[in-house]
Amino acid sequence: MLRLWTLRQSPAQSLLLKCIHSSSSSKASPAAAASTSSDTAQTLPPSKWTPESIRTGLIARKRGMTALWNDQGVRVPVTVLQLDNCQVTANIVTTRQDRSEYHAVQVAATDKPVKTTTRQMLGHFRKAKVNPKRVVKEFQVTPDAHIPVGTTFSAIHFVPGQYVDVIAKSIGKGFQGGMKRWGFKGLRASHGVSISHRKIGSTGAHQDPGRVWPGKKMPARMGGQRITTQNLAVLRVDSALNLIYLRGAIPGVDDAQVMVRDAKKLVAVGRHNQVKGLYEKVLPKGVDDLPFPAGTAEMAKSLPTIIEAPAYRRSPFVPQE
Repeated sequence: MLRLWTLRQSPAQSLLLKCIHSSSSSKASPAAAASTSSDTAQTLPPSKWTPESIRTGLIARKRGMTALWNDQGVRVPVTVLQLDNCQVTANIVTTRQDRSEYHAVQVAATDKPVKTTTRQMLGHFRKAKVNPKRVVKEFQVTPDAHIPVGTTFSAIHFVPGQYVDVIAKSIGKGFQGGMKRWGFKGLRASHGVSISHRKIGSTGAHQDPGRVWPGKKMPARMGGQRITTQNLAVLRVDSALNLIYLRGAIPGVDDAQVMVRDAKKLVAVGRHNQVKGLYEKVLPKGVDDLPFPAGTAEMAKSLPTIIEAPAYRRSPFVPQE
């Protein structure tokens, strides 16, 4: 995965490890007969990640924000995500009208009491041999990225140094005016303006066109929508607590369920670099490989508990020559 991983065994000790990781997880062959198959997939020989591969995403809980100091002493704001018993519940294969196949992995997270689960979902979870879950999502994958049903994910699914996209529901702000919702300047605080200081002003033209154009920025309900924040760097993973540290902020309230996947646009850029022969630019700097088809709890036992990506940028405390 990484050329250099930073292992912090104690607060006073910091070691640099060189660990080349090869994916040893087994992929699963999807069921070809049923359109939505949740049968346990057969174990196949280990496979390796390629630029054409699309891995499954994970469901995590947003625990809040904090700050980290990298090996250069720079303070970096981070968002902490935690995996809450995230498991595979089905492998989905569907044939489209154009005879192409749609492949997906169904992932569920956060255990739920049996008495509050419907009988239909109880049967689905019983077939997958997992506990009832609160959140069930599916992620589109390539045919070689299916995972055996019942597999438990670990935080090492994402490698420190790579980039991810986070999908979540933004915080609802209620009905807001144009100044808060769109950043309008508003009218003057004095000198001829009365009772209209925070108004949006004129919204239309004259008799022609005689209407308000569609899409006009006006007061309305703000927030509470599905938002995708792209290209967030993974700075640290903790396999003991299943914590993922991302640089920057993500949408949603604390303890909200969010979906995390590999950065879609950067994976496409790496695919183009592979075609051009720029093999050193297929993955981000310092990342040699990705766990494929997934980073599991069994795989985490053979790796350090805390893995942190080193800072590859120039130190801001060293003067330029």
